[in-house]
Amino acid sequence: MRLLSLVRHAKSSWDYEELSDFERPLNERGRRDAPLMAQRSLRLLGCPDRLVSSPALRAITTAHAFADAFGLGREEIQLQPRIYEATPATLVQILRQLDDADRHAMLFGHNPGFSQLAGLLAPCPFDEVPTCAVVQLALEIDQWRDAGPGLGKLRHYLFPKDGADQAS
Repeated sequence: MRLLSLVRHAKSSWDYEELSDFERPLNERGRRDAPLMAQRSLRLLGCPDRLVSSPALRAITTAHAFADAFGLGREEIQLQPRIYEATPATLVQILRQLDDADRHAMLFGHNPGFSQLAGLLAPCPFDEVPTCAVVQLALEIDQWRDAGPGLGKLRHYLFPKDGADQAS
């Protein structure tokens, strides 16, 4: 079994028209939610073996908050440019290339890809993963290269406004 935790970036700011989508920073709510969700994740999900993030500013800033809460160095976050604007098929390819030494991987990225990936891998009670939400799936696979549709089960679904753990 493998554990996959998907973290959608925290709430970003639209206040800077001169910035590209890739460069958008977190807004005040995002800067507040990311460390709180990181602490909840640590308590409920444990520390992952691998952190992999989109290099977009809002995603990597969210990943930094989680690394800090987990007591990991920010340099341990693996940047994966293909996560930005990824389709579910691309995200499955990324999963299949993860190191088998890592039993629990946590990815930081974007919608709609993350919501679609969660629904592809496992039955989920949501259509869209909200900002700074964490979806943890247990994948019934021995190696990451075997990741694919329908092989997962939702273990945890956390989001800032729920205040509690949701599981299927």
